[in-house]
Amino acid sequence: MAAVILAVAPASAANVGGCSGANLTKTESTVDAMADGPERVMGQKEIALAQTAMLNGKMGECAMHLSKATHVGAMNQASK
Repeated sequence: MAAVILAVAPASAANVGGCSGANLTKTESTVDAMADGPERVMGQKEIALAQTAMLNGKMGECAMHLSKATHVGAMNQASK
């Protein structure tokens, strides 16, 4: 999914408020590595919302969802 974002997102959206293709890819990899469960599902939903916001040029919204997905991944790692 992240590859689609990188190809379609406007250049000005490259690094605003933590919402970047690189951050999206990193967060997606973290969530994908999680064991199946409610945290992973929540992380995947937040990533999808971040991608949609990025495509629509809503960088603040994108950053918010990306942050939520990052925190889900961090909580999952801390519980291990």
